Amino acid sequence: MDGFHDLGGFQGFGKVPHTINSLSYKQVFKQDWEHLAYSLMFIGADHLKKFSVDEVRHAVERLDVRQHVGTQYYERYVIATATLLVETGVITQAELDQALGSHFKLANPAHAQGRAAITGRAPFEVGDRVVVRDEYVAGHIRMPAYVRGKQGVVLHRTSEKWPFPDAIGHGDTSAAHQPTYHVEFHTKDLWGDAADEGFVVVDLFESYLDHVQGNRAVNV
Repeated sequence: MDGFHDLGGFQGFGKVPHTINSLSYKQVFKQDWEHLAYSLMFIGADHLKKFSVDEVRHAVERLDVRQHVGTQYYERYVIATATLLVETGVITQAELDQALGSHFKLANPAHAQGRAAITGRAPFEVGDRVVVRDEYVAGHIRMPAYVRGKQGVVLHRTSEKWPFPDAIGHGDTSAAHQPTYHVEFHTKDLWGDAADEGFVVVDLFESYLDHVQGNRAVNV
């Protein structure tokens, strides 16, 4: 879904300062409490088997915009995990409120059921020209909005497969498993002539892509 978290390609934010990633170790947690966010998430997802990591991501997407703006990265995962623990009956809203000493604001309820993957197609190959499906999905999706409807070239296909996030992110444990593809896009194809010259590589699930033959997208 289009949400506040999906800022890639938005206009008016100015230049984003960045550095090229190095192979040296970088500190993951900046504050002592932050590791607890991931610990809580994996207690619910792995130890208790109550939800998947994609459902946690969807819960983060369900935060109010003001809540999203007013919290740090790992705070959002605490709220998302707490939301799913309440929704799956592990704890109650009243217990959270009592522990906090005030109302604990959870993420908004889900308003979509998700969708199944596209199956039965031949996989894409390295060098194939593909187009990202131009879809507006109500619910969890792991395809950034700025590549929607854009053409690129497949650089790599993963040997591993994972549950399709649009399905597993809504609790569908029967979600089809698919590979992901590293797809290279020209920056000017994404953002026009105002963009610097270069390329962007995006990791995309198979069901987000169609073949391009000539100038026409082909769903085969």
